[in-house]
Amino acid sequence: MQGALLKPKKLGLAMSHTQEALVQSAQAHLYQNYRQPPLVFVRGDGAELWDASGKRYLDLFAGIAVSTLGHAHPRLVRAIAEQAGKLIHLSNYFYNEPNILLAEKLCALARMDRAFFCNSGTEAIEACLKLARRHFFAAGEVKRHRVIAFENSFHGRTLGALAATGQAKYREGFGPMGGVSHVPYGDMARVREAMGDDVAAILVEPIQGEGGVLPAPPGFLKELRALTTQTGSLLILDEVQTGVGRSGRFLACEHEDIRPDVVALAKALGGGVPIGAMLCTKAFEGALPAGTHGSTFGGNPLASAAALAVLDALTEDKLMERAAVLGQHLTQGLRAIAERHPKQVEQVRGRGLLQAMVLREGYEARQVLGPLKDVGVLLTAAGDRALRFSPPLVISEALLDEGMGKIEQVIGALA
Repeated sequence: MQGALLKPKKLGLAMSHTQEALVQSAQAHLYQNYRQPPLVFVRGDGAELWDASGKRYLDLFAGIAVSTLGHAHPRLVRAIAEQAGKLIHLSNYFYNEPNILLAEKLCALARMDRAFFCNSGTEAIEACLKLARRHFFAAGEVKRHRVIAFENSFHGRTLGALAATGQAKYREGFGPMGGVSHVPYGDMARVREAMGDDVAAILVEPIQGEGGVLPAPPGFLKELRALTTQTGSLLILDEVQTGVGRSGRFLACEHEDIRPDVVALAKALGGGVPIGAMLCTKAFEGALPAGTHGSTFGGNPLASAAALAVLDALTEDKLMERAAVLGQHLTQGLRAIAERHPKQVEQVRGRGLLQAMVLREGYEARQVLGPLKDVGVLLTAAGDRALRFSPPLVISEALLDEGMGKIEQVIGALA
């Protein structure tokens, strides 16, 4: 009887892991909150991917700006394997060596003083918001809890991060959310109108990613820095999508030569291994004392070792400089496509290896993604009409050119 109870149940995939069988299993067992096409990826190399049927694709989105080093990068593979053979998890009751080394290197690259580690960009934003409010609570300024954020922004999907997200479609159905004032992105006059003595922080993306890859107007971040310094509120930068070299600098705010009080990082930091970070200056190192915030998996040895490998590659292989050069090449190529197809393409915008080709009214980015997939190119939509380019920082110029050639074919075929 006991043997019968322990006999393993036959799985539907035991005989065949074909793409069709895998898709059927996914549709039967995965929660259907995504709109996934009927294909399954099984292998990657650099900026190329292969599905279970053997079809090759160009990866021009890097898992939404995550796969910094592309797929199966030897440095990252080696770091993960070696750390897994030593120590994967410990908990934050104790220090671990990779995490200490990561904090030191990350603070140096970002010109910050303290690092708190978590698992995602949303969690990093939550930590930033909690730090801002707790800072003023500890100072006896309990009414300073309001946050100014921006229309069209995206900061995450937990309730706190959703409250700061300036797109109503993401907040719909999750109840009332308060404590955040949303103003038009880039409108300094409206920011000043919204400012008050109850404001704890301004939260801003240097480039609005999910909102359509919209760079901040020149000088806007500097004006926000001056205003928050004047009023004693905090300037929080959401660099989850723009940070870790994607713009051609380690932080995108460096292009404006400003230093925030707090910054959120994630996505590219682990090269695909989940990790997020909140960094702050020394002035706010005591805002979250012991017991006020934490993360079970945050800063674990495995994720820390992966992030260290990413940062080492970023500096030693000069990937930030590479992102700046390849970004110019991408801009030129996309603008050339726009000039040849003015009826379909409205503009090209972005910085470094985070850019968008914006389609004209009447076209939707999502209607282009399917045909692009059919010709072996993977992109994502950002907003209704923007095709977002966020390839691995290691992508070659030749692969970029191949991808842009196929994209032009699809754009040119639009009715």
